[in-house]
Amino acid sequence: QVQLVESGGGLVQTGGSLRLSCAASVQTFNNYAMAWFRQAPGKEREFVAALSRAGTITLYADSVKGRFTISRDKAKNTLYLQMNSLTPEDTAVYHCAASSRMGRPGIRPTDYAYWGQGTQVSVSS
Repeated sequence: QVQLVESGGGLVQTGGSLRLSCAASVQTFNNYAMAWFRQAPGKEREFVAALSRAGTITLYADSVKGRFTISRDKAKNTLYLQMNSLTPEDTAVYHCAASSRMGRPGIRPTDYAYWGQGTQVSVSS
């Protein structure tokens, strides 16, 4: 059983930055692809970024490409999402997720079996 705990959310102004962290309960990264999704009030959960099991493939939603960076620290069993140039449209609850899928990571919520509880990111205008 994989347990994921997000942290690092908060309130920032437009143009600001945040770094989200996702701590995994076990040595997840050798065996799981990892991803970040977000869900705004009244909207469906949407893909943000993903990292393959081998760490060689990164994928980003068009809306965050060039502003967000997904990375991991295997020694700390932690996944990160560095978010720069934030806008009010980035306001959402951000969730990390894990999948045993090999190769190219999935971009649909149904591709991931394990989820964290989420951390709130709010961007003021």
